[in-house]
Amino acid sequence: MMTTQEIAERLATLCREGKGKQAQDELYADDAKSIEMEGAPGGIGNAEGMAEIREKGRKFNDDIEAMHGGTVGDPIVAGDWFALKMTMDATFKSHGRTQMEEICVYQVKNGKIVREQFFYNVG
Repeated sequence: MMTTQEIAERLATLCREGKGKQAQDELYADDAKSIEMEGAPGGIGNAEGMAEIREKGRKFNDDIEAMHGGTVGDPIVAGDWFALKMTMDATFKSHGRTQMEEICVYQVKNGKIVREQFFYNVG
């Protein structure tokens, strides 16, 4: 079973390579939860379970017209939790070009990510 540190490093690597779906397949528990900021742009809301999380990701990606750049920082790990700083510069069909910075916080149980929560400025 992978440690929280190993999962954090693997997620960061896969995200840097643009392999979000592979990261979900490999690292997430079937009953994982995904929590967005209240009032998130594009109507992206919370999701529970991998089917809902994948659908949320599909809607988010379908709204992207062009990706101009982005970064994934190194993980900070504390017990069963870790955080990554991510940035994105993208043009969205729904609200134009946006430069985003966020802190992504993850919880690990039994070697799988069971919760992700995103913190960023809204509006």
